[in-house]
Amino acid sequence: MIEDITKRAETVAEMAPSDSVTVGVLAGYKSRFSESPPLNNPPLTYLDGAEAPAYLLTNGKRGIGRGTKRKTDSPVGDRRTVILVTGRRTLCLIGKDEDDDIIEIPHEAVADVTTKTGFRAHRLALRTPRKMYHCWVHRKTDKTTLKAAAEFIENHQQDSPDAIDGDDDANRVMYRGRPVAPQNNTAKSEDSDQTKYYRGQPIDDDSD
Repeated sequence: MIEDITKRAETVAEMAPSDSVTVGVLAGYKSRFSESPPLNNPPLTYLDGAEAPAYLLTNGKRGIGRGTKRKTDSPVGDRRTVILVTGRRTLCLIGKDEDDDIIEIPHEAVADVTTKTGFRAHRLALRTPRKMYHCWVHRKTDKTTLKAAAEFIENHQQDSPDAIDGDDDANRVMYRGRPVAPQNNTAKSEDSDQTKYYRGQPIDDDSD
């Protein structure tokens, strides 16, 4: 089983347009900037069928910010966060004690993509009609790789992004194969600075 995953990881990494996609991380036996296994399961096993990552980003303790940079879902212990940018989605995998957390952001749900670089960490921020997703990236990641990943997502955006729903994941709400628009929620968000709206839904401001 391990040999099969490693062989598949070698094939996928060889086909990827970016050298950020490495065999070690895909096969799950090491992290991008650490020798520790990033997740409970190899990141490759979370991909569907022939789905393959074009870019692979990681971070240690910062995890993924949902809504704001400070409201993060972080890995535990020696686990890491792995971010796979494929042809149809940004898949965020957060290492936990037992089951890894999964956050999926389909490209068609992305309204805006921005990147921020810093001394301590970088960040890939994805804005959807309802929420911001702050994907923290290890500071050793090459800035050109981060920019290229953002441009890749932008190239797969739609003119009219589909709303996605869910507090535990970012999967779209579907009915008979078609996305369902979320109900307009007039309740105040717990973040009082959400003043921008898209299709009647509040979205976070990406200001620092």
